[in-house]
Amino acid sequence: MRKVKYRKVRKVQPNYYEYTGVHTSEPVGMQLFVYNEKRFEEYPKVSFNKVEKELNDILQEEDVKWLNIHGLHDVELIRKVGELAGIQNFIIGDILNTQRRTKLEELDDMLFFNIKSILPGEDLDNIKVEQISFILEGNTLLSFQEKRSDFFTHIRERIRTATGIVRKKKNDYLLYLMLDAIIENFYITIESYEDRIEALMIESKTNYRQDVLIRIEKNRENLNFLKRSIVPLRDALYSLKSFQDDDQYDGIEQANYTFFARLHQKCLELLEQIDYDTNSLDSASHFYFSAQSQRMNEIMKVLTVVSVIFMPLTFIVGVYGMNFENMPELKTENGYFAVLGLMAIMAILMVTYFKRKKWF
Repeated sequence: MRKVKYRKVRKVQPNYYEYTGVHTSEPVGMQLFVYNEKRFEEYPKVSFNKVEKELNDILQEEDVKWLNIHGLHDVELIRKVGELAGIQNFIIGDILNTQRRTKLEELDDMLFFNIKSILPGEDLDNIKVEQISFILEGNTLLSFQEKRSDFFTHIRERIRTATGIVRKKKNDYLLYLMLDAIIENFYITIESYEDRIEALMIESKTNYRQDVLIRIEKNRENLNFLKRSIVPLRDALYSLKSFQDDDQYDGIEQANYTFFARLHQKCLELLEQIDYDTNSLDSASHFYFSAQSQRMNEIMKVLTVVSVIFMPLTFIVGVYGMNFENMPELKTENGYFAVLGLMAIMAILMVTYFKRKKWF
């Protein structure tokens, strides 16, 4: 699992950009959608020149334009797109810095949204993390994906087929759909862990091996990572309410604030589910240690009972093992058998007594 943390980097000029993610040789791809209620145009592999023409086309001001970029390692291309869209330098720096936490910023007539998308890894012990940034400005929505993924396939299909109300709405509704798709990935990730957590709870009651505890702690670590990713998203969505209350930012239609409120509610549900799953892991961990202690107590009880049974027998054997000449029983013809019988009777009496007391 790649941990999201702050990096200490050298002090640089404000116009200096640095990509902090994983570099790859795969070229950066751009897709452009231009649509309204009656028509749409799709450019699956668009060049920068085409993007420049479409974004500056005054005749299409009423059209919604969605430019999706996957791959952030081409810093020069990201810079050119940012300058074309009028994005400030520090916002471009935040887009390229994949170590930043989720945040929301309003800059005049521009809305910047930075979010972490989470998916379970192939072995479920790791979590796939991808940073996605959004710029909402005018009738344009820019989305910057750290890597190629299929998060928004169903949204593209809805635009192509005019399904639902996406082509009747502005780009703020499109932003809502994309954020909703990312939040659904959190649901998928948490659900993938719930089956494992349930299995761990059952296994902790029957399996006393140490690897059970290791897997419990690993799942707890992943859930805490998910929580750290959702909390700033919840706060960012909650801050959108202040935009509605201030009635100054008009990039989001008043009727569409309800949709973003639903996303905030989903974040609360996710956090509640994570807390429940974390408590389940705590219960499994506590039961594991309690079972270990109980098992150790049972072992010690058995050993103690055995020791108590053999203690008087050892005393008798020790007495008759002394090498004194005038011990009265040494010359007795059946003394050996009598002592063995006495020892057997004592052992039977003690076992019977312990059984009645239910000590074992």
